[in-house]
Amino acid sequence: LYITGNPYDTLLEVIGINGNGIESLKEHGVQYNKVDLKHGDIDIETVMQQIHSRTKVIAIQRSKGYDQRPSINLNLIEKAIQQIKAQYPEIIIFVDNCYGEFVEEREPIECGADLIAGSLIKNPGGGLAKIGGYIAGKKDLIARCGYRLTAPGIGKEAGASLNSLQEMYQGFFLAPHVVSQSLKGALFTSLLLEKMDMRTSPRYDEARTDLIQTVSFENKEQMIQFCQSIQQASPINAHFSPEPAYMPGYEDDVIMAAGTFVQGSSIELSADGPI
Repeated sequence: LYITGNPYDTLLEVIGINGNGIESLKEHGVQYNKVDLKHGDIDIETVMQQIHSRTKVIAIQRSKGYDQRPSINLNLIEKAIQQIKAQYPEIIIFVDNCYGEFVEEREPIECGADLIAGSLIKNPGGGLAKIGGYIAGKKDLIARCGYRLTAPGIGKEAGASLNSLQEMYQGFFLAPHVVSQSLKGALFTSLLLEKMDMRTSPRYDEARTDLIQTVSFENKEQMIQFCQSIQQASPINAHFSPEPAYMPGYEDDVIMAAGTFVQGSSIELSADGPI
């Protein structure tokens, strides 16, 4: 049960809502339902009504991603978790923590979540990790994740770490500082564009729980031109000009400006979105 509306586009195929459904959660017998946000907050009353005897996992997406909704701060997440756990202590609460790591003083685990996950080419990789993700939470759930990733009996004791561990650990060590720098960039962007009569969210003076800075445009041509300008001002591949194109996992064409040292990195300066 997703209680922050639909998840990211890329997860809709994993669930089996979009795409051919092969090896999706639905094909494996996992049912999916969602509860939309109410005035930018978790609609806990509807959530409690949707929970039934077969509800095993409640999922919360902390960041808004491409959606035109506010990201969910940790106070709101903690409040929802407390209300759910008070009545259904056995339900597993999972938080997609992407873009949120090190932005607030706590993480969702400290707010009562059982399991969290995120990407190392975003906040916690500190701009050094070239690939990978992380999970954190209760020991039994981590063991299950390990068995699913590799094989039963092997779990997280083995895997294709190759030569990436040093970058992952060093990036994680540097991540709080790198995230603070990225937040300063987002604040600067928001105020600068607001002074140019452009619409941004969140505003420069609003509290933040993730790195996402939304900029709204009147038409797709403006958006494409903005992304191309970001690419031209980037340290890598500044001579390329991005164009909207199909990307696996997305329903719409997507433009991605990312003149970054790590491919697909969101902790470095980048601009992207669906057309």
